[in-house]
Amino acid sequence: MPVRPVVTVTYAQSLDGCLAAGPGRPLALSGPESARYTHQLRASHAGLLVGIGTVLADNPQLTVRHVAGPNPQPVILDSQLRCPPAAALLRHPTHRPWIAAHAEAPGDRAQVLAAAGAVILPLPSDEHGRLSLPALLDELGRRGLASLMVEGGAQVITAFLTQGLADRLIVTVAPRVVGGLPAVAAPVDLALFNVRWRPAGPDMILEADLRP
Repeated sequence: MPVRPVVTVTYAQSLDGCLAAGPGRPLALSGPESARYTHQLRASHAGLLVGIGTVLADNPQLTVRHVAGPNPQPVILDSQLRCPPAAALLRHPTHRPWIAAHAEAPGDRAQVLAAAGAVILPLPSDEHGRLSLPALLDELGRRGLASLMVEGGAQVITAFLTQGLADRLIVTVAPRVVGGLPAVAAPVDLALFNVRWRPAGPDMILEADLRP
């Protein structure tokens, strides 16, 4: 049995718990100090995971830029292979991105994305028809990924937390009220252990373990 990577879920939210102004409407919440810390976290993890919604809304590079350090392996949850071949992450300077998709996702899209530089990871579905996150973590473990940073979006964050697949939680709380898209979009009751709070410019950063 492969050893799954240690999973850190991290995101920035407003005081009222919002991640964005709405679906597909990204919002810059982190100040420069907490943004630098986010890039330090990226450099300290072997892999960095986001969902296809984040790719389509933000077109992120998924690299380490604000600090010195290695780029993590980009991992994208994209069940139907909707990632555009021109996406910035497909021009990643150090890694071919891994795109996790349903095993039955259209083969022509897989060929296009593979030609653009991606590595397609076919995965089974869970009982709700979504990509099986436990199967994904097993596959990442087989590929030697020891640690994984999960950055979003809301559905991805919610899935990792509600399924009990996260080991650590790091939340940047920005001094804003948004009234938009909640970071955690389903009921979840998690105990936090070894809780630490610290300021980062105008923001506050919470760090905690999700296992005793």
